[in-house]
Amino acid sequence: MYGVSEAAGLLGVRPDRARAWLDGYERSEVRYPPVIRAESTGDDIVTWGEFVELDYLREYRRKGVPLQRLRPVIEELRREYNTPYPLATAHPYVYGQELVLEVQERYDLPAPIAIVIRSGQQILLADAAKQFFRKVEFDPAGQEVAQRVRPAGPSSPVVIDPLVGFGQPAVSGVSTDRLWELSDAGESITEIADGYDLPEEEVRAAVAYEEQFRSLAA
Repeated sequence: MYGVSEAAGLLGVRPDRARAWLDGYERSEVRYPPVIRAESTGDDIVTWGEFVELDYLREYRRKGVPLQRLRPVIEELRREYNTPYPLATAHPYVYGQELVLEVQERYDLPAPIAIVIRSGQQILLADAAKQFFRKVEFDPAGQEVAQRVRPAGPSSPVVIDPLVGFGQPAVSGVSTDRLWELSDAGESITEIADGYDLPEEEVRAAVAYEEQFRSLAA
């Protein structure tokens, strides 16, 4: 579990935006309901399922369409799949594309924030959904829930796993933040790799991830 600010920081979104997606917000005396939670709780704790769905929404944050439009679609998928966090499972992206398209059309979901699209006779993932799906690893058994996220992309060894390193970005169980600190202090990639018994390419990937993450945060 994460705090809202911590989750927002890891995902590269503003804390107020993450909180609005989780709990809704009020503007001009109009109350807008949450996108992710079934109802507003005010809870500062972000569960793993909520964290993954926040990661999904961030792929759409620059589409120019209010993400509250996704709420009825998520609610319907929540009922259909009998899970509180349907976008944190493999169902919408692998097995349930026809259902997702049907639900989207029922609620007239705007094309820029669509989960799936129709291409001729095929149903395909929308670009943002595809980008999200490529970096998430799902449990192949049971509900096929998200087990870990590769925030730097599917080819990177950097993972965020709730069962490893308190859910912080890591390579082979070693925090990327710690490896970056050693590099920033002047240790060479080879020295760091030797000290932690890691392949040098993993250390390079960890340092590169942290440098990019810190640059975006700044």
